[in-house]
Amino acid sequence: MAPAIQSRRAFLGNALHTPVRGQIEFLPAVLIEVNGAGAIEAIHRDSSPQATAVAERHRAAGTLVTLDNSQYLLPGLVDLHVHAPQWPQLGLALDLPLEEWLQAYTFPLEARYADIQYARGVYESLVDGLLANGTTTAMYFGTLHLAATQTLADICLERSQRALIGRVAMDDPDQCPDFYRDPSAAIAEAETRSFIGYVRSMPGNDSGLILPVITPRFIPSCTDRLLSALGRLARETGCHVQTHCSESDWAHDFVLARCGVTDTAALERFGLLSRRTVLAHGNFIDGPDVATILEAGAGIAHCPLSNVYFSDAVFPLRRMLEQGVHVGLGTDISGGASPSILDNVRHAVIASRSLESGVDPRQSRASRRSPGSRIDAATAFWLATAGGGIALDLRIGLFREGYQFDAIVLDGQTPDSNLRLEENAAPDDLLQKIVYHATRADIREVWVANRRVHARHGAS
Repeated sequence: MAPAIQSRRAFLGNALHTPVRGQIEFLPAVLIEVNGAGAIEAIHRDSSPQATAVAERHRAAGTLVTLDNSQYLLPGLVDLHVHAPQWPQLGLALDLPLEEWLQAYTFPLEARYADIQYARGVYESLVDGLLANGTTTAMYFGTLHLAATQTLADICLERSQRALIGRVAMDDPDQCPDFYRDPSAAIAEAETRSFIGYVRSMPGNDSGLILPVITPRFIPSCTDRLLSALGRLARETGCHVQTHCSESDWAHDFVLARCGVTDTAALERFGLLSRRTVLAHGNFIDGPDVATILEAGAGIAHCPLSNVYFSDAVFPLRRMLEQGVHVGLGTDISGGASPSILDNVRHAVIASRSLESGVDPRQSRASRRSPGSRIDAATAFWLATAGGGIALDLRIGLFREGYQFDAIVLDGQTPDSNLRLEENAAPDDLLQKIVYHATRADIREVWVANRRVHARHGAS
């Protein structure tokens, strides 16, 4: 069970967020009131008599959190794509093609989660590690083991991390090994249904801090019977859905050969596209796919670091954003070698610049370029915060009345850090410094729904 909800609290200090894509808002000496349910109740942007009185009342009650001038309050980071069981293999075998990596490393590792004690040890380490990296919301793939995935939900609730979690479904004997696959579509559907019921009835989860997700691994791992059943379950329950979509040449071509249509079209046919669907990667989606995704209101988890290793392509991020597709960021642990969304913020900028400039020097500049592809630091940070919240259809990712208070306190003067934030710097300069230099070591505190869930060693 999660810790008891805290009393009302107020936060006083400098805050920075990107409430609109590409736009930075700096809130100097802002006072943010948070209620006992973890929602932002009021934002006082000036030192009015009312704000002063509120601050004094909280100070007297011991519920005022005051930031130093070198510290900045930022929205919590949102990770739209995490393979929780792959935490132990982070950084391994990234030289292999995706289909070989799955069979040789990933499936044997995930099969170990039949052991609940092993699962608990890994998942505790994972959730603690992501919280320390500032990830206040994570969308998790579990394994096909119901008990282990329930354990992951328990741990996220115990640690008070906002989490969307799915018991992975995968039953196709042609693509899944004998030692790691669902015995049948009916069993996969039944255990997915059981997991949904478990999460929705968890003591201490009345606020929906933990949400269940319907999770077909990807089309190559699932029979049509299973995909159809999960689509019906999604319509029945209204749950979020997560899966992979057109990640690599191999995966994209496999679906075309088997289904006669793209991943997006097939998922729509199976009833798995909705406003609450998050598609991981989407590197090879085409014009009709985009139209289908827009009509459904689905989102894409852009995984810029993982794409380097397994996708053989750069996701056309800016084009997707300009067409109105909901996009956030994912680490894709362990296809991505870093658990840090801040690292992926940086890589999102780098990937977009590479796409715009081209990478093959044997071609002329005009031939290799893809103009209008680059994004800036503000857009990348928006993807990691407000953009992720929009993709999930949750009120998170920015400082606004009625939104959940999920936040990190960043220290601009951490000893031995590359990050140095000067007082009175322009907001754009502050954000660029954060995007390009901030790491886990600079995150002093992490808050989720008005609970402090992480404090750096030495922080009071």
